[in-house]
Amino acid sequence: MYSYSKLKGRIVERYGTQANFASKLGISKNSMSKKLTCKTEFSQTDIIRWAELLGIEKGEYEEYFFT
Repeated sequence: MYSYSKLKGRIVERYGTQANFASKLGISKNSMSKKLTCKTEFSQTDIIRWAELLGIEKGEYEEYFFT
């Protein structure tokens, strides 16, 4: 199971709340919560889109999405 604490911190840093970020992504808060609690997996498309909106470089994917 992955820990998304660094990813959650980046979301709050950039968007203030997870709800604001979910809105920007066009997904529900529930869908976002499921991804951040490992109940549903991130697709490659999700990772690319989230990283783009959060200013995460490709070389940083591992520390945000796979730790």
